[in-house]
Amino acid sequence: MNNKMNVKDLISIGIFTVLYFIMFFISGTTGYIPIFVAVLPLILGILTGIPFILFITKVNKFGMVTIMGALVGALSFLIGRGWMALVGAVVCGIIADLIFKSGDYKSWPKIVIGTAVFNIWIVAAMLPLWLMREAYFAAQKGVASQEYLDAINALLPNWMLPGSIILAIVGGVIGAYIGRATLKKHFRRAGIA
Repeated sequence: MNNKMNVKDLISIGIFTVLYFIMFFISGTTGYIPIFVAVLPLILGILTGIPFILFITKVNKFGMVTIMGALVGALSFLIGRGWMALVGAVVCGIIADLIFKSGDYKSWPKIVIGTAVFNIWIVAAMLPLWLMREAYFAAQKGVASQEYLDAINALLPNWMLPGSIILAIVGGVIGAYIGRATLKKHFRRAGIA
């Protein structure tokens, strides 16, 4: 197998990053209802399951998932998610890439684990809620109503950070299985067990 990325690989990365980002954007719009902000990592993992798992059927070179993570993180940064989203997406992309590679991009258990790990990047995008709480809420005062901010403050206390990581992992696992069920034909063609 040729380990160098070619134009076809880069086109696949671009197409699937756009599909993934559209699903990310859709899941983010649920945040207009405060309770959905608390479960955003779960929603994101479920909604992005199909495009991400289809992307994994095309991945066979180390770095493809990392590039996707960097692009998703950069797009998130550009729409105002902050630098933590970019760093988190790159780090989660690298770790997921290593997990996928350890299973030669064909091991279903490794695909599930890698997908769950990749989905944790959204928690990094949410970190200002916990790490810079006062500054985060002060910056949001002109953007959102005080009623909304009070609801978010109540739904996402500091102890919810580990809960959000767990929700991200669960969402990634559910999304992987939904993607696999939806894309059985592609899995057979890609030779993924």
